[in-house]
Amino acid sequence: MSVSAIRLGTAFATALAQNDFDTIESLLADDIDFRALTPRKFWEMHTAKEVVADVLQIWFDPDDHVDELVAVQVRPVANGRSHVSYRLRVTNADGPHLVEQQAYFDCGDERITWMRVLCSGYLPV
Repeated sequence: MSVSAIRLGTAFATALAQNDFDTIESLLADDIDFRALTPRKFWEMHTAKEVVADVLQIWFDPDDHVDELVAVQVRPVANGRSHVSYRLRVTNADGPHLVEQQAYFDCGDERITWMRVLCSGYLPV
């Protein structure tokens, strides 16, 4: 696995934990191929701006406080595809939760060009 993939996967999870959507947008290719599955919806976006505004800022809205990035792991899969998993401790009006996501991604030109995400949903703790 390339150093770039490790850096990008780790940076994505870290920026998400910090609600740093500007950094996330800079990590994604302008014309990213993005799809995600959450417990209630399938998401498909084609630009970095859409991923941030129409997906991530909905998943983690201003009332969700990410308390901690509990775990992050990046590993190679094959043929340039990488996997990043991360677990977040999140508190909102309903109390504390864990959210875990698994993402597969490709990168080129130091940005994520293709990404598929599966989300556990907000699990009360």
